[in-house]
Amino acid sequence: MNLKERIRTVPDWPIKGVMFRDITSLIEDSEAFQYANDILYNRYKGMHIDKIAAIDARGFFFGSVLAYRLNIGLVPVRKKGKLPPETISEEYSLEYGTNVVEMRQNAVKAGERVLIVDDLIATGGTVQAAAKMVERLGGEVVECVFLIELPDLEGRKKIEHHNIFALMEFEGD
Repeated sequence: MNLKERIRTVPDWPIKGVMFRDITSLIEDSEAFQYANDILYNRYKGMHIDKIAAIDARGFFFGSVLAYRLNIGLVPVRKKGKLPPETISEEYSLEYGTNVVEMRQNAVKAGERVLIVDDLIATGGTVQAAAKMVERLGGEVVECVFLIELPDLEGRKKIEHHNIFALMEFEGD
């Protein structure tokens, strides 16, 4: 199955010049959604992962399914102000501005092996912030996984000391 064909491209959204890669067309297709999740499960089922850190909001779709199938905990990485105290936070830059993400202060224990999951890597700021928080809490980032990578935006450079896996790539912004 060609998952790339299941991704809708929305030009000039959320701002002019951005080609938004919309995964909702993939997750609305039960066969494609299951296929993508099966690929991820088969990749990670033997890696001895303790937790999944899923990035707000589209990373929750794949992170929660994978955590369920691996029988491990899910750590939500949310936008500032969406989690109850006590949290840690990290500011990051993205394609069109800056933002802050948070994680519960005790969500990751020292020595835990954590897989970071998001739908897309563009400039890499969000996943870099998530990795910094995991490491600040004493966790080890096993890998950062994405449904889509936009290699032209060079997000890999921000997390190049981590293992990275993406199911597909799209050229351009």
